Amino acid sequence: MGVLENKSRARTFYKYLSKVYDRVNPFIWNEEMRDEAIAKLDIEPDDHVLDVGCGTGFATEGLLEATEHVYGLDQSAHQLEKAYAKFGKRGPVAFHRGDAERLPFQDDTFDVVWSSGSIEYWPNPVDALEECRRITKPGGRVLIVGPDYPSQSVFQKLADAIMLFYDEDEADRMFEDAGFTDFEHFIQQNRPGSPKAITTIARVPE
Repeated sequence: MGVLENKSRARTFYKYLSKVYDRVNPFIWNEEMRDEAIAKLDIEPDDHVLDVGCGTGFATEGLLEATEHVYGLDQSAHQLEKAYAKFGKRGPVAFHRGDAERLPFQDDTFDVVWSSGSIEYWPNPVDALEECRRITKPGGRVLIVGPDYPSQSVFQKLADAIMLFYDEDEADRMFEDAGFTDFEHFIQQNRPGSPKAITTIARVPE
C-alpha cells in the first residue's frame, strides 16, 4: 500500500495541495480530458450525479453543464472549502463530507456516480467500488478515473511507494470483485509524455 493510501495522510496531503490544486491539476487532468469523459456518459438533464472525491470541484463544474442535479463528496475539509468558494455552501451543488468506502446515501440514489483523481487514495478500492454500485440506480453508470500504471520500472517503483496505480488487468479485477460485469476502459492523456489516466465506465445491471 502506498504512503497516501492512508486516510489520515491523504487528508494532510490535501490540506496543503488544496492551496495550489487548481493550478497544478490541468497539467495532468485538463478540461478537454474531463469533458471527453463526461461526453461518454450521455448524461440527461434530469439525471442525478454524484462526484465522489470532488475536491475543489474541477469535475463538478463540467458535470453541472450536463445536469443541474449534481452532488459532491470529499473527505478533505480543505478541499471542500475551495469548492464552497466556487459554488457556495448551499449553491447549485449539494456537498457532503464523507468517505468513499462508506457513502452516506441510500441504495439506488443516483443515475451516475463519477470519481476522478480519487481512487488512487482509497485504501480499499473494491469496497468503494461496491459502494458506488450500491448507490447507483439499475441501468445507471459509474465512471472512475485513476492513474495508469507506468511502463518504466523506475517509475513503477516510485508509483507503488506513493499510491495506487493500476493497469487494465488490475482494473478488471477490481471491478469484477466489486460485482460489475459490464464495463470498459480507455486511456486518456494530456499530451505525449504526460501521465496517463485510465478511465473506466461500468453499468449497473437493470
